[in-house]
Amino acid sequence: MSPLPSLPSLPGPFSDPRVITFFGLLATSVVAGATFALRARARRAQPAAPLDRVWHPQETVPLTPAEEDAFGEVVSRLSVGHPR
Repeated sequence: MSPLPSLPSLPGPFSDPRVITFFGLLATSVVAGATFALRARARRAQPAAPLDRVWHPQETVPLTPAEEDAFGEVVSRLSVGHPR
């Protein structure tokens, strides 16, 4: 059996195995960093789970019509996608 032919080396400073190893590690770390960043962004983009409803003592106290109107105005200002 004949020995396997050797691969041609790259010209100039790229023929040093340390340089090839450096660029390989650099490429691997860039790909890993991009993967982690994209996964973190995808996790942040998911909507949060709705909060459980918590009972508050003031829920049993009836509101006056003026208080109901004031509360409605505050809620409409805080709602997402509604103009002020």
